[in-house]
Amino acid sequence: MLLHPLAGDLASLKDQELDAKIQDISKKYFMTHNPGVQAQMSAMLNSLREEQSKRQQAALNKLMAMNKDKGLDKLINVS
Repeated sequence: MLLHPLAGDLASLKDQELDAKIQDISKKYFMTHNPGVQAQMSAMLNSLREEQSKRQQAALNKLMAMNKDKGLDKLINVS
C-alpha cells in the first residue's frame, strides 16, 4: 500500500472523518486546474480509498465469520 507522505495515520480516523476527507478532496480536485496539484490530490485520494476499502473488507470478513455458523443445516431438523 502506497501512502501519500502527508496522509498521516489514516487508521486513527473515524469512518465518518475518512468519508468527509474523501468528499472534500474530491470536490477540491475538480476545482483546481493545476496538474501538479491534481496529481497530489489523486495520490491522497488513493491512500484514503485504500484505507476505506481495507475497513470495508474487514467488516465484511467479520460479518461472514459471524454468519458462518448460521447455515441452512441448523434450519432443517430431521428427526
